[in-house]
Amino acid sequence: MIKDEIAELVHHAIEEAQKRGALPTFDIPKIPVERPKQEGHGDFATPVCLQLASSARMAPVRIAQAIVEHLAHPDYLDSVEVAGPGYMNFVLSTRWLAQQVEVILRAGERYGDIDLGKRRKVQVEFISANPTGPLHIGSGRNAVVGDVLANVLVAAGYDVQREYYVNDAGTQMGLFAESLYARYAQALGQDEPMPEGGYQGSYMVAMGQRAAREYGRRFLDMERSEALKALGDIGLKYTLESIQADVALMGIHFDHWFSERTLYEDGTFDRVMALLRERNYIVERDGAVWFTATALGGDKDEVIIRSGGAPGYFASDIAYHYDKFVRRGFDWVIDVWGADHQGHVPRMYAMMRALGLDPKRLSIIIYQLVTLKRGGEVVRLSKRTGDMITLREVLEDVGVDAVRFFLLSRAVESQMDFDLELAKEHSNENPVYYIQYAHARISSILRVAQERGLESDGGDVSLLSHPMELALIRRMLMLPEVIELAATNLAPHHLAAYALDLASQFHVFYRDCRVVSSDPADYELTRARLKLVRAAKIVLAKTLRLMGMSAPEQM
Repeated sequence: MIKDEIAELVHHAIEEAQKRGALPTFDIPKIPVERPKQEGHGDFATPVCLQLASSARMAPVRIAQAIVEHLAHPDYLDSVEVAGPGYMNFVLSTRWLAQQVEVILRAGERYGDIDLGKRRKVQVEFISANPTGPLHIGSGRNAVVGDVLANVLVAAGYDVQREYYVNDAGTQMGLFAESLYARYAQALGQDEPMPEGGYQGSYMVAMGQRAAREYGRRFLDMERSEALKALGDIGLKYTLESIQADVALMGIHFDHWFSERTLYEDGTFDRVMALLRERNYIVERDGAVWFTATALGGDKDEVIIRSGGAPGYFASDIAYHYDKFVRRGFDWVIDVWGADHQGHVPRMYAMMRALGLDPKRLSIIIYQLVTLKRGGEVVRLSKRTGDMITLREVLEDVGVDAVRFFLLSRAVESQMDFDLELAKEHSNENPVYYIQYAHARISSILRVAQERGLESDGGDVSLLSHPMELALIRRMLMLPEVIELAATNLAPHHLAAYALDLASQFHVFYRDCRVVSSDPADYELTRARLKLVRAAKIVLAKTLRLMGMSAPEQM
């Protein structure tokens, strides 16, 4: 990326200034290069001279002047200015900017990809909602954040695996089986009460009716414990079918669906317990088995095996992450969790230390809640069923692209209001429409040019010098930086902001620069602008694809 080249350029200039005595000898730090916050301050800037003031024992402005005097002048730079208290501002050359259109066209769909990850093996585990009911809008935010982050990491050069962790063991699955048994029996005319704290949604009624249709009275005629086990497995199958249909509708593919049960069936949990006992991280207290998380930085000790003998929730977490890191050898694991899991984070890092693993190899993304609104009014219940609003209902109401964009558009630590009416608007007020319309407009321009027999091949991009042409190119060149930012900070929402900014810049370019002209005198400029438009289509389509959205040819 050009900002890395500028950083290297400044580093060499400091070395040269030191050799010639213009700067004293000191260790040169990593050179920060950033986009200026205000327009008119160049394309890039570095505050490194402010950082060097104490070690060089010189005023930042004098340091900056010394660096500029020893700076090489590559073809991509037009000028370098010393500004303010000691900033260095860099302005890219017009000719170099225009040539980047050719670079984008040659790269095609690979444009924007970077080699940040060096093919490190990364797992992104997301959604992983309990298979006790359909996905809701909160799970939708988890899905979009996890999927787009995985896309970004692939573009950033990581070897990425997507995984859904199926919580098919534990007390909740037992309660789910009892709830389904009650609804199944009721569907067959038997007066069976729902268990205390059972799953009450209308989906359970429908599931009980389906089981009654498919299996008849079979489970009423067997031992209750056997019936609960069989119905629990059937209900799990039904629920996973529903979840898999939802994620398929959203365009999400999981490389692996991991069963929690297997951790106990294949000996993983026993192996981990033996390891923790060996390292003295297990104590028995009050009839239960505890993990001494406080000895490793956790805020409290955690139950692994309850007094009744059943493994606790954290037992599976330890075994599961042992499997991820030790058995399957992921270099880095990213878990996407809802805000209700915030308190579990310290114990996870304590668990990493107990297993002898670097806690930095585990990243946990905590996302906040989503509030559904319709025209400003909060929507709490489904019109269809009178209870929970499922993700499927929202997808069918406003469309996959709108769901994905709106759930991506805010940083995960921000609570979100999702306006269903705005998401369906076909106007510039709707960012989804505005962005996709830019792509459709580009496609329309290229169709018109083709109908008129105008070709961009051979167009001279050096003719691109209009301020709006250059502004569009500058926006296009930001894509690799956005990918790096999103991958480094695990913040895929930056893609949504970038897509909106790029679309806006294209619409302004289209307003100010006529692309297809019938005037023979404008023929060469038309060809050059058609190249620019083709490049813009590549970058916008790549951005939409990273967000998991469609790039429509017409609207």
